[in-house]
Amino acid sequence: MRIIQGKRGRTVSRSGQRRMLLVSTNYAPEHAGIGPYATQIAEHWADLGHETHVLAGMPHYPAWSLEPEYKGAFQRTEQRAGVTVHRRAHTVPPRQTAVKRALFEGSILLHGAVAPPRMPKPDAVLAQMPSLAGGVLAARLAARWKVPYIPVVQDLMGAAAAQSGISGGDKAAAIAGRAEAYALKRATLVGVIHETFVDRVVGMGVDPGKIRLVPNWSHVPVPTKPRGETRHHLGWAPGETVVLHSGNMGLKQGLEVLVGAARLDPSVRFVLMGDGSQRATLSDLAADVPNLDIIPPAADGEFPDILAAADVLAVTQHAAVLDMSVPSKLTSYFQTGRPVVASVAAEGGTAQEVERSGAGVLVPPEDPEALLKAVRALAEDPEGADALGAAGPRHVAAHLSREAGLARIDALIDEALGGPRP
Repeated sequence: MRIIQGKRGRTVSRSGQRRMLLVSTNYAPEHAGIGPYATQIAEHWADLGHETHVLAGMPHYPAWSLEPEYKGAFQRTEQRAGVTVHRRAHTVPPRQTAVKRALFEGSILLHGAVAPPRMPKPDAVLAQMPSLAGGVLAARLAARWKVPYIPVVQDLMGAAAAQSGISGGDKAAAIAGRAEAYALKRATLVGVIHETFVDRVVGMGVDPGKIRLVPNWSHVPVPTKPRGETRHHLGWAPGETVVLHSGNMGLKQGLEVLVGAARLDPSVRFVLMGDGSQRATLSDLAADVPNLDIIPPAADGEFPDILAAADVLAVTQHAAVLDMSVPSKLTSYFQTGRPVVASVAAEGGTAQEVERSGAGVLVPPEDPEALLKAVRALAEDPEGADALGAAGPRHVAAHLSREAGLARIDALIDEALGGPRP
């Protein structure tokens, strides 16, 4: 193994401009997960002329390691692209257990409660969930100011604890579920990124009439470099089949299936690009697998070109993961025009998104042989693989553009502030 290191809806005072607070533990310079979505929402508001504040944690994801320039910082306020970012320190567990995750969430909640952002009263508070602590903080701040509170559910942490295989998950699921219910039941409106989340959110006591579907969007640009040029730079041979997984290396991803598939066929190169709590474990597991590479996250400018240079893009989840998460990587995958192989439960939200896009194939989760069979079939039919991949950009243009995604968020805020339901 090789390791390479306009404004719509109700207006307010200040000539139609708003003062907004976004609560999101993850924010730029984090480039994976929900951080890019939080960043693009806040910067969009700032571009519209709104006074925009963000209550965030210290940058640590997906490596689960504090960015060097933030080490030792307890609080920090910074300006980023017209946005005032109020950062608060918290624990950063390099390995995930229920206890360590609880300490992480608890430290976010405690620090945010004793040191809320110093800012005038906002017009509304939007929260990205997870984290749980961020949702609770946003609910409490909105109640204190008596302004609308709108959480957007990106992942369901109670279900995640139960389905991801984290140590101590059953107890963690119960505690997380109560915290989620507290945060969601106090919302003016609740946004969910996928319809499979709705039943669980309703089960927490949320009025179905308050739930709105606000899917994520593709937050990366289209590839610009020739595939061959990028492959040469990465050391991928022209005739070599390359399967790439990009993003977080956590428990719920079940990336062991890619290690297993790599063992079955040394002629296929498997690449894990990213970081996460399971990176070291995967490195140890694949120590004797020469055709599996682990490489660091790509720079933002290189990311879409590297995805496009692969032959197949992989998304994997444990079989138990059903209705708690839809990987944000899919919106990036679809943008690049390469076929997707999804090793996920057929009844889950991730499978629904792949089928809806028409840009990929499904295989049973945790089944290396089935995954490898799908990869070989695509490699043997390059025209068919190209046609399958070409459906991705069409799906993005029709449903997952940044403009459409941000418009949905704007409509959610407008409605919470008394405007018409779109």
